Amino acid sequence: MQTIKKIFSWIFPIVLGVGIALVILNFFELAKVDGPSMEPNLQNNERVFLCKKSKIHHNSVIIFDAYGEDPNATTHIDYVKRVIGMPGDTVSSKNGIIYVNGHKINQDYIDNFQRNKGTGNWDLVKLSHEHDWSGSVRVPAGHYFVLGDHRSVSNDSRYWGFVKKSKVLGVVKVPFWSGSKQSRYNINDAYKYWKN
Repeated sequence: MQTIKKIFSWIFPIVLGVGIALVILNFFELAKVDGPSMEPNLQNNERVFLCKKSKIHHNSVIIFDAYGEDPNATTHIDYVKRVIGMPGDTVSSKNGIIYVNGHKINQDYIDNFQRNKGTGNWDLVKLSHEHDWSGSVRVPAGHYFVLGDHRSVSNDSRYWGFVKKSKVLGVVKVPFWSGSKQSRYNINDAYKYWKN
């Protein structure tokens, strides 16, 4: 009986540790930001958490596999972008102001200069004709319209269209030790205060 207790005393922590690790791996992953397209809120080479099971909302920042979405992505490469249009939404931009379903959205996560430089004047139909992607008046079911926060350098839905829900790997969360309090809020919590 003593031998069984000893064996159990070292097997149980191992099994428990493996179980916890499997749960964590199933729900979270560490990812690295590559490039400036989400500045000022995410920096090049910044480490973030990818929450695989998180629900996607307006203003959620997601990571997705761009292969098959962006024609220039000839291999599986992950992009980080902000969800602006959900399935069924209309999206347009005029003088740096983005409208979703005809309502001006809150873009407090970037300043006026960032909103105006590079955002452009467009709607979904105009973008699809200009860039030769299959567009529609509304974001199709099972798809998202995404933009980078650094609009003047971001390669996003304005150029190649919608992101399939099946391509989304998860929602980005910035850990408490990374970035500034404001940038963490702009990534982790901006979706809670979506106004349009």
